[in-house]
Amino acid sequence: MFRYAIAHDRSERDPAHALADFLPTHRKKQFSHIKDPRLLGELLRTIHGFSGQYATGCALKLAPLLFLRPGELRAGEWVEIDLDGGLWTIPAARMKHKKAIKLDPNTPPHLVPLSKQAVAILRDLFSLTGRGKLLFPGARNPRVPISNATMNAALKRMGFDADTIQPHGFRHTASTALNELGFSEDAIERQLSHGKRGIAGVYNKAQHLPERRKMMQAWADYLDGLRTGAKVVPIKAG
Repeated sequence: MFRYAIAHDRSERDPAHALADFLPTHRKKQFSHIKDPRLLGELLRTIHGFSGQYATGCALKLAPLLFLRPGELRAGEWVEIDLDGGLWTIPAARMKHKKAIKLDPNTPPHLVPLSKQAVAILRDLFSLTGRGKLLFPGARNPRVPISNATMNAALKRMGFDADTIQPHGFRHTASTALNELGFSEDAIERQLSHGKRGIAGVYNKAQHLPERRKMMQAWADYLDGLRTGAKVVPIKAG
């Protein structure tokens, strides 16, 4: 605020600057997520038995499969989806970027490979919401997507409160498991839409798409095994 005032000739100094060394550093709180495969399997079975709004149920099924940021998932538009090609292309304007990066026409979109399971869920959803713009329109106002509170409330009704799992937590669950299973860190980070820091981030624009397609299908098959209670053979990279 004071820097803004200085820039507009409303002030000559920033009195808050002297406090910088005495204020505690803000620490981000990690979103609740599940590490235990047995509990994850229980959650997946519960989600597949969800009896609420159909669009909300589809969003909950896709959340662990795709581990997108909740806002990127919920506000998805049908124009972004290529079901035949198995690809979801999220434009930069809908991604977690600074405004200048969002508006830069050279900022690449986030490419999300879709497993066979994800495509099947989306095809079913298309029969319900495909005539509109949004994948997951709200029940009261179809021109706006379902909210994060809607997904949290649905999880809570199914017996999984915010201390156990949050929609954003599926990203932590997938990242932890895929790293432990030996998949490429670059592929995982790209799938999470995490950019490299520093000079490496400027020059490395690799999408790792072929590897990510294999990884996302392997991950979907692994989750299916947990959900059905089948004997799960640990997935391996490559």
